[in-house]
Amino acid sequence: MKFISTNSAVKSLALAAMIAAPFGGVAAQQIPQSEGQVLTTVTAPQPPALDQMLEGPDVEGFVSGRNGNRVRVTSADGTNTVVTVVEGTSIRARGGFLGLARDTLGADSLLNGLPVEIKTRQWDGGLVASQVRFSASDLETAEMIRSGTSQRFAENEAAIGENAEGVERNAAATEALRGRFGDIDQYNIRGTTNVYFDSGRSNLSPRAQNELCAAAREASQTDHALLLVVGYTDSTGSQEVNQRLSEARAASVVNYLQQQCGWAPYRMLTPTGMASADPAADNTTAYGKAQNRRVAVNVLVSKSVDGF
Repeated sequence: MKFISTNSAVKSLALAAMIAAPFGGVAAQQIPQSEGQVLTTVTAPQPPALDQMLEGPDVEGFVSGRNGNRVRVTSADGTNTVVTVVEGTSIRARGGFLGLARDTLGADSLLNGLPVEIKTRQWDGGLVASQVRFSASDLETAEMIRSGTSQRFAENEAAIGENAEGVERNAAATEALRGRFGDIDQYNIRGTTNVYFDSGRSNLSPRAQNELCAAAREASQTDHALLLVVGYTDSTGSQEVNQRLSEARAASVVNYLQQQCGWAPYRMLTPTGMASADPAADNTTAYGKAQNRRVAVNVLVSKSVDGF
């Protein structure tokens, strides 16, 4: 597949226009004011309808940056391509959960780190996305990573400030973590361990406790590994009750991993409760519900250190 690189040699006027508006190209309009002042308003020309533009190249990679409705996509070979998302762009998740498999997703769903496949149209202002496709599970992971990464730094720094013991060690670990992941939202999932719960309960069974420590021991053998813990429920009960229960289950797992299994807090992303979303099995059967009352412990490694 052929990719188009972002042009690094941009004239100063064009650069100013790109910063001032989501599309390239400018038109200046002078507006007289009552005080006699003249202001210059910079506006951007709108692209024509998608069906009036020539087909452009297909773009495949992961989202590595956004500026308004302009999205940068980085391919596997490191090539960067910038595309513009417009009102007519079809943004859709494959294998949708919670009704995501429909053409109603907005540009805000194009999170950093999300693997995408984009069909484009050619316009004199650059490439315009006519269709964006990605996996619903990749979107869910990108959302959890974004939330967990930003919160993890803040929470770990707060803990360092409150606990004098081991301050230097934890501070150094936090800075190392920030250096590795501060600007990277791309991870490989190296493995997942699921532990299960009784209906309405968040306490860990002896079997779950053993499985968690085994998972922590195995993950500790992987350099730079982080754990992302996600709690779930079956469909019994209200959304509010299930949300609290899924969060309580995730918290139980995190506490046990850190307190009993020796997993370092700075290698733990913020736990997430997903209530009854993304069921692993059919919620209409007792067996399926039992499979859905779970917490998933995901082992993540940044693709920057995992041979992406």
